[in-house]
Amino acid sequence: MKLVLVLLALGGATLGAEAGQRGRPPAAPVVPPPDRVAEAYAQFLLAHRLEDDDDVEGAVAAYKRAMVLDPEAASIGGELADLYMRQNRMTDAIAAAEQALKIVPDNREAHRVLGTVYATLATSPRERGSRQAQQENTTRAIQHLEAAVEGPVGRADANLRAMLARLYVSSGSYDKAIPVLTDLVKQEPGWDDGPVLLVEAYAAAGRTGDAIRWLEEAVRNQPELYSTLGDFYGRERRWREAANAYEQARVTTPRSFDLNVRYATMLLSAGGSDAVVKARDALREALATRATDERALYLLSQAERRAGDLDAAEATARRLIAQNGRNPRGYSALAEALEERRRYQAVVDGLAPVMATFRAGGDSSFALSSLLPHLGFAYQQLGQHDKAIAVFEEARKIAPDDPSLTGYLIQAQLAAKHYAAAADLARAARAGRPDDLRLARFEAQALRQSGQAEQGIAILEGLLQRIGDNPEAHISLAEMYAESNRGAQAVKVLQDAQARFPSETSVTFELAAVFEKQKKYAEAEAAFRQLLTAAPEHAQALNYLGYMLADRGVRLDESVELITRALKVDPDNGSYLDSLGWAYFKGGKLDLAEEHLRRAAELLTTNSVVQDHYGDVLARLQRYDDAIAAWNRALSGDGDSVDRADIDRKIRSARQKLPKR
Repeated sequence: MKLVLVLLALGGATLGAEAGQRGRPPAAPVVPPPDRVAEAYAQFLLAHRLEDDDDVEGAVAAYKRAMVLDPEAASIGGELADLYMRQNRMTDAIAAAEQALKIVPDNREAHRVLGTVYATLATSPRERGSRQAQQENTTRAIQHLEAAVEGPVGRADANLRAMLARLYVSSGSYDKAIPVLTDLVKQEPGWDDGPVLLVEAYAAAGRTGDAIRWLEEAVRNQPELYSTLGDFYGRERRWREAANAYEQARVTTPRSFDLNVRYATMLLSAGGSDAVVKARDALREALATRATDERALYLLSQAERRAGDLDAAEATARRLIAQNGRNPRGYSALAEALEERRRYQAVVDGLAPVMATFRAGGDSSFALSSLLPHLGFAYQQLGQHDKAIAVFEEARKIAPDDPSLTGYLIQAQLAAKHYAAAADLARAARAGRPDDLRLARFEAQALRQSGQAEQGIAILEGLLQRIGDNPEAHISLAEMYAESNRGAQAVKVLQDAQARFPSETSVTFELAAVFEKQKKYAEAEAAFRQLLTAAPEHAQALNYLGYMLADRGVRLDESVELITRALKVDPDNGSYLDSLGWAYFKGGKLDLAEEHLRRAAELLTTNSVVQDHYGDVLARLQRYDDAIAAWNRALSGDGDSVDRADIDRKIRSARQKLPKR
């Protein structure tokens, strides 16, 4: 910056008088003789000319001669300090500027130089030194820049105010940064960093709502801010609005990889079938420009799975694994795609061999904590309970504070019929989370299975008193009452919950199930139909009502229709396939029954009821060897809701019908 000077000889004024500087009285300056003033001015002009000719050392010498000739001229020292600063001679710049401030403490040029130098020292990676030195330099920079920009905002240099605003943000002085940035953004619409700094200052000050409101106004004239608005909506978990903002951002840059990925991420978080399909398409578009990006591949597999395209989801996961076998997200995506199809052996085959590799890795906690639950769940579904327990215990050691892993381990102990161990685990976990409904249910279930039903009921009754505003607390107690042969109490709890939560379909579903268990079929059917009127695609209700009709051998055509509707919602659900096969079996359609029961038996290998049903249809088809194998699987399965003596009888009968060998 060149200081505009007037001919000092006119009116007897001197460079050193600095009469216009606020804070220094104009009276009684030390005035050099006119010839020295004129010579100082000549040296000052010479310094400028030499600087323009890139003769830096000559310019420095001329400035110094001018300072000797007119020692009260602070502006000369300020100009020299500026020259030193532009030459990166920071120590010299500081000395010259400080000398100018000794003459005129309010000299803005000197403050500008010192503020800029100290800001450089505070922020430059090569210059900033220790944390304490960085903080001291930041404080000095702010003090000098505040002095440099003091006065009407419009007159202060925009670059200085921007520098000051950045220092305010970096030092946590957000309340000071926000008004400076607000004015700058208005006055300098071409400053790209300004809006981002402003909204970050709002957010850091805990004023995210103000940031969003400012952005909502700003995008009308600055559509390039839509992506920033999307970021802030995402911070507030306003997924749908975030997706809409990113969609607007994509209008101007539709092939932007980053925008497509962020847009898809928000859509997946928002949920809904339309959003999932849009997310899938956006990710495919992103990968068309950056085909190997691992995060995008993982998200694409997620989107494809949630869109129901399980073949594509599995293929994308395997593509990620082939590209980088050390990225656990590929295996996680593969496990999720296989779990959706109930292909639990395939999950084991995919995960078990790579566990040793991840265990041997230096930082394996993320990989193991994300993959071990999938492996443990697969073992559990395959009836390999000891392996499931061992895997969940390993996962829990890696992440001992993760409550979900404790829950998985308790479930594995329950599935293995280790009821005392399950109860102990749940009780210990509830010590820190006494109102955790999931843990309370586990403990109550374990107690009931070990013959202490009343203690389990007492836990859930006490919990209901504390969290009665949660409909699941009512359902949990009703289930426990029903399983403990206290059906009337179960019905009352659920009817009270219906009155309290009239739109909660889970309450109506449980009421219908309780009626069915009590063989009150008319009441059960009425409750299911009430639920289906409110939620026609409620797959569980469709399946339960259809199976209830099939098991009693009544209205079999309607039973098939109801279960078929459930399978449209969840085509690979083994329980629904079993229900449909059983309905066909009851209607004498053995080929259709065998087709669906075989698929169910393949998916639910440890489900005793499903294996029993499959054995029945195979026996009716006179495939006695296969029937005996299915019934043996029923006996070695979970044992729930089957009559072991009846299965033994059927096995003996089938053996008698086998041809003699």
